[in-house]
Amino acid sequence: MDLVSIILPLYKSKPYIEHTLNSILEQTYSDWELIVIDDGSPDDSSDVCLSVGDDRIRVYRRQNTGSCRARNFGINEAKGKFISFIDHDDLWRQTKLEKHVEHLERRPEVGVSYGPSELIDSANNSIGLFQIPKLSGVDSRDILCRTPIGNGSVPLLRREVLEDVKFTMERDGKSEVMFFDDECVGWEDVELWLRIACLTPWVIEGINYCLTLYRLVPDGIVGNPEKKQTGFERGLERVRRYAPELIAEHGDAARAYHLRYLARRLIESGDGQKARRYAHRAIRSFPGLILEDPGRTLSTLLASYALSALPAPMFKRLMSTAVKLSSPQQAREFDGS
Repeated sequence: MDLVSIILPLYKSKPYIEHTLNSILEQTYSDWELIVIDDGSPDDSSDVCLSVGDDRIRVYRRQNTGSCRARNFGINEAKGKFISFIDHDDLWRQTKLEKHVEHLERRPEVGVSYGPSELIDSANNSIGLFQIPKLSGVDSRDILCRTPIGNGSVPLLRREVLEDVKFTMERDGKSEVMFFDDECVGWEDVELWLRIACLTPWVIEGINYCLTLYRLVPDGIVGNPEKKQTGFERGLERVRRYAPELIAEHGDAARAYHLRYLARRLIESGDGQKARRYAHRAIRSFPGLILEDPGRTLSTLLASYALSALPAPMFKRLMSTAVKLSSPQQAREFDGS
């Protein structure tokens, strides 16, 4: 078996870290190392990792520098042929590593393996929704506008892919090897996938198994969506350096999809007025959004208006009904775990 290095940054992770650790320890693929980076966390979540007593787990404590640099540090410390990431509040199904390693071994031209995710709440319960991405024939526009690698706990990569796109930057007075670019925080994952797609021959391809449980928790997006949008714009400028034609042709569409994403997060938070503004900004940026993806675009608009017009209990019942109707169909679209 080939070693898989799992990168796990920690920051205020105590509420969820035990569940995340258990999902790693229960993997059917056993040849892994877990590199835990305590990114200056004020709680004792790294002690929880050490208390497991598994010699496959290594814990590093560092001054807080943010998740990008923490993951970069983890990659540089990794010994595995394959690299995977998991966020401290997400979970994996037991065959997660097994299925992705099998995919990469079967398809030597594939550099990044990913798949669908199921959305869960703070109590580990499914909310009945899934991230179901395009799995094959993925090009740079797909990644730019609607990255199929839906969250940071999904992908498994070959180490050599990351080596092909690394660069160095000055940080804290010294040269630092970078994989994720901390200048576009909030969009750093997408920028990395685009660097791989634009600058290397590696194929980015998915498998039709739902192996990641992605937790929806309140975060800074709903309080300050413009900060998230600023990270996106910085990422766009970063990509423009090595793929100017891509941004010239599809930058407006990418901006529209991102603004719509923010609108949907604001709907989840209950801010209909702000969600409506972001939805309208998305359409103004790229009117073709309505034709390219009418269902999600129009449902976002309607939901933003309904949230402002209807009493909160009625709106919640309406959304709950919509989830119940869509969930069985979504679940039938992949093979299972």
